[in-house]
Amino acid sequence: MPELLTLILLVICAVAVYGAAAARVVKQYERGVVFRLGRVRGQIREPGFTMVLPLVDRLRKVNLQVITMPVPAQDGITRDNVTVRVDAVIYFKVINAADALVEVEDYRFAVSQMAQTSLRSIIGKSDLDDLLSNREKLNQGLELMIDSPAVGWGVQIDRVEIKDVSLPETMKRSMARQAEADRERRARVINADAELQASKKLADAAGVMSKEPAALQLRLLQTVVAVAAEKNSTLVLPFPVELLRFLERAQQNQPEQASSAERAAPTGPPAGTGTPGLSEQLPAPGPPAAGEPPPDADGR
Repeated sequence: MPELLTLILLVICAVAVYGAAAARVVKQYERGVVFRLGRVRGQIREPGFTMVLPLVDRLRKVNLQVITMPVPAQDGITRDNVTVRVDAVIYFKVINAADALVEVEDYRFAVSQMAQTSLRSIIGKSDLDDLLSNREKLNQGLELMIDSPAVGWGVQIDRVEIKDVSLPETMKRSMARQAEADRERRARVINADAELQASKKLADAAGVMSKEPAALQLRLLQTVVAVAAEKNSTLVLPFPVELLRFLERAQQNQPEQASSAERAAPTGPPAGTGTPGLSEQLPAPGPPAAGEPPPDADGR
């Protein structure tokens, strides 16, 4: 009887030890791959409780969650010979747990190296403008380059994003000057367009004011009111433009009147007519009488 109880206890202990050694728990985001004597069993263990043969089976768990892996910054030369430094981030997950363990030694390290190589390759095939403005297309190309070999490893590439593109300081200054010149060009074009529109409006306004002279006087008074509202010490005296034009016409008419008066003035009386000259009215001086002094230079 005591021997039977001892045997039962030994059997219970053996079962407990076996159960503790054979029991495994697979989490919801994991899948289990069983290696029996070094060979993969065909069935993948699903999440939950599972059993393996102690000392014969070996259970390897594989995480199926999406893995976020930063790609180290890579130095490269673009197709237009510009040195850049580009880093990225890659999102991938395991879709076949058996292939991820059998086909590649370390699928994380393999994906990281493939991402770095593909990033350097995509830099050399792209222009600087594409790296700065057309990143969506480059991301798709980079995803295809990494996903092609990763499918054989049981890994699926979900997304690849280029994070930052670092440029040399000289290139940054050149791009800043280019952007400034472009903004200045647009500003000049807008200013010229505004001047053209303003000139057309002023021409229309001048046509209206030429038909209504009172409109010009009202505009002048409105300008005076606007200047007086600024509370400054400037005194504005409106000077009509018509007065300037009148003075200009008067100056032009003066030489014409002078030339007309010269043409109308007589040149002198005709010979033998009219009032005799001074030389004819006064007698010619004769010789001095005896005892008289000679006349001086003035005839006295």
